[in-house]
Parts: sequence; structure tokens; C-alpha cells
Amino acid sequence: MVDWNLAAATATRFVRPGPEVSRDEARAIVAELRAHARSSEEHVRAFTRMAQPGAGGADAPHDTPVLVVDRPGWIRANVAGFRAVLKPLLAKMAERRPGGPGGAVLGAVGGKVTGVELGMLLSFLASRVLGQYETFAPASRELPAGARGGRLLLVAPNIVHVERELAVDPHDFRLWVCLHEETHRTQFTAVPWLRDHIEGEVQAFLAETDIDPGTLVERLREAAQALTGARPEGESGEEESRSLVDLVQTPAQREILGRLTAVMSLLEGHADYVMDGVGPEVVPSVAEIREKFQQRRASGAGRLDLALRKLLGLDAKLRQYRDGERFVRAVVDDLGMDGFNRVWTSPNTLPTKQEIAAPADWIARVKGAGDGASGAGDGAP
Repeated sequence: MVDWNLAAATATRFVRPGPEVSRDEARAIVAELRAHARSSEEHVRAFTRMAQPGAGGADAPHDTPVLVVDRPGWIRANVAGFRAVLKPLLAKMAERRPGGPGGAVLGAVGGKVTGVELGMLLSFLASRVLGQYETFAPASRELPAGARGGRLLLVAPNIVHVERELAVDPHDFRLWVCLHEETHRTQFTAVPWLRDHIEGEVQAFLAETDIDPGTLVERLREAAQALTGARPEGESGEEESRSLVDLVQTPAQREILGRLTAVMSLLEGHADYVMDGVGPEVVPSVAEIREKFQQRRASGAGRLDLALRKLLGLDAKLRQYRDGERFVRAVVDDLGMDGFNRVWTSPNTLPTKQEIAAPADWIARVKGAGDGASGAGDGAP
């Protein structure tokens, strides 16, 4: 249903070139990002009081790798991740394909069309992502024996591009980015059930999907048309673009999506809160960086960027940073860091979508759980 190799090749071909740096500069940037990723571990764990279970304390190293990649490297990693996560859905769709030689031909052609269009989307995103904790990374030689995926990607050319665009201190900015991404790695390594919980929600969402291949291809085509500025004949350019999240078709999917939105808001908001909390002590120009970066996030980019943000649901992701950070700040202000860390006790203590918007409701629910539940969640998970 998807030609994954073609998707990777298309994205690599059309991705924008990164900023110009000399070979020596590139080596120095990579070395600095790796060093900042290592130093960020100690800062994040000390601030959050979250430790990897069985690792011997808050200063024990992570067992997941850090990879400093370029834009094609980010593309290859995400194609592999998409392929792993979407495998059950694509198998389900393949079963619905007509049998016989005709069905096979249609499948081959459709796979190439979808591969090209997915590649176009990835080429757009590859120049915008600064870092990513790959929760569902497939097994690879970079992962320790027995590790179930998970690795931290730092996209060096994008970090350099933004630090130049904002005209901020590059060394401070690189550490600031690493603090955010390291928080994500800490979340998943310190909370053993979190990865399985999110994976279970994603697979439950996909299992509920009732969409034919033609409709999926059409949605991807809309994205490709937004990238190129092309629209079907007779379609108004003022028409509001649809989000790929509009694939939700059932009440069950809407319920699952609400839970996923809540947990992603928590994770992103927590990372922003930690980044700002640690920043003043280790990033001298953090106030300037934060102000300029917030302006960049909030600024309306070109019409093309705005259309793609909505289509891909990136406008929702920006709200997740804001709403999640507000939730974390309100809970920590009320309960302290140990009290906030009750959120990591189990899936039942995660905030709902409604509680993200109303932190006092989550606080009341957790306090009402009694001393037993309270004690179980205090301190590092």
C-alpha cells in the first residue's frame, strides 16, 4: 500500500538543503550537540527527580542512544518508524484490495503514488524538526541488546538554521534544545509503562480505522497539492484545508484521540517547563532565546506553511506546548515536583483532555485518591 523506499527517496530528493557550514564546523557542531545531550541528562534528572528504574540513581546514564543526524537521516528514521507503526493498518487495508492481477497492479501503482506523496510531506517536515525522541524506533544496531526501541535524534542543520535565524548565541541555543529533547528521553526511560501505553492507544486507534485506500491516497494528495500550491480545477483557494486528523470516523476513535492529545500535551508541556526551569542555571542567554523562539512559534509563517500546519495538525501541536506547560506549572506550584510526579504512577493518573485545561480538577482527583495513592507516586517514578 505504500512504497516506503520511494517515500524515502522522494523526501530526500526534495528536502531543502541545510545551511552552509564547513566540514570542520560540522564536526564541531556534532561534537557539541553530543556533549550537550550528555550533560542535559544530569540537569533534567536533578530538576525532575525522575530516575531510570534499576539504573542506580538520578545520575545513571540512559540506555538509549543519541544520534545527531542531517535531514536525510531524519527522513530515513521516520520512514522506518511510520512503517513499523502503520503496519497493522496497512495490512488491514491490503486485505480489502481486490484480488487477482488487476488488484495487484492497482496495489503497485497506489503504493508508488502514496510513497511519493508521503515523501513530499516528509520533505516539508524534515527542515523544521529540531529534535525528536523516537518512541517507536525499530530495532537497530544503535540500540543496546534487548532494548525495545527509543532513541534521541538531534537534527543538526535545523538547529543551526534556527539559531542563525534568531541571531542567538549558538552554544546556548544548542544546549537549550538538548534540554527539551532530553526531557522526552527521561520521560520514557523513567516511566516504564509509558511507551507501551501510548503504543496501545495508537494501535487501538488504527484498529478502529475504517478507510479505503483511495480515501487515504486522496488525503495525502491534498497535502501534496498544498505543498506545490496546486488545487483541483474549480476548487477555491480560500477553502479551509482539512487536517489529516479528520481520518477519525468513529466515537471510539474520537475518545482515543482525546486521550492521546492529553498525554502528548503533558509530555510537551513538561519538556517546555523543564527546559525553562533548568535554563537559567546553565544557559546564560535563556531569556533572550525563549522570547525569540516563542515569537517564532507564534508568528504566522507564509500561507503555504499555515496551510500545511493545519493539514498536518501542527497547529494543534503548538497548542499542546502551551496548554501542557500551563498544566505542569499549575500542578507544580500547588503540589511541588514530588506531587506533580504522581502523574507518572499509572495510566489512570494521567490527566484527561479536560484536566489539561483545568489543572485544579486533576489536583482534586489525585488528592481525593487518598494517602495510599499519594505515597505511591511521590518522588521519582
